[in-house]
Amino acid sequence: MFKGIKALLVLSLFALLLAQPVSAAAKTVEVKVTLVRVELIENNHVGHEWYTTASVNGKELREGSTITLKLKSTGSVKLEAYAEEQDKIPEAGTAVSTIKVSSVTKTINKSLKVKVVENRGRYSGNSAEWKFTFKIQKVK
Repeated sequence: MFKGIKALLVLSLFALLLAQPVSAAAKTVEVKVTLVRVELIENNHVGHEWYTTASVNGKELREGSTITLKLKSTGSVKLEAYAEEQDKIPEAGTAVSTIKVSSVTKTINKSLKVKVVENRGRYSGNSAEWKFTFKIQKVK
C-alpha cells in the first residue's frame, strides 16, 4: 500500500511540473494597425464614383488612421477591405486576410487587393482594382 501511495504522489508531482501556468496562455499583447493608403490602381470603364472602407477585427479604419488592439498572444488580426462602385446597379468587391499575433515579430506591411467587376452594360466584364495597404506592428 505504501508503494501505491508513493507512486501516486510521484505521478501527481510530475503532472504539476509539466502543467503550464494559466497566465502564460492568457498573455495580452498590444498590436497597432494603420491603414496607410487606399488607392485605385486600375479602372477599365467600371465607374467614377466609389465607396471604400476597411476594418480591423470588425472595427472600421479610415485611411491614415491607426487602431491599437489588445489581443491574446494566441489571437489574430483580421484585415478586411471593401470597394463599391456606386451607380443604379452597384458592383462591389471584398478582400480579407488574417495574421496571427505570434507572427508579428517586426513591422509587417500587408496589401489587400480588391477586384470589382462591371456586371451590366457595354463594359460588362471589365474590372477595377483597389489596393489597401496596412501596417501592423506590436507595441513595445
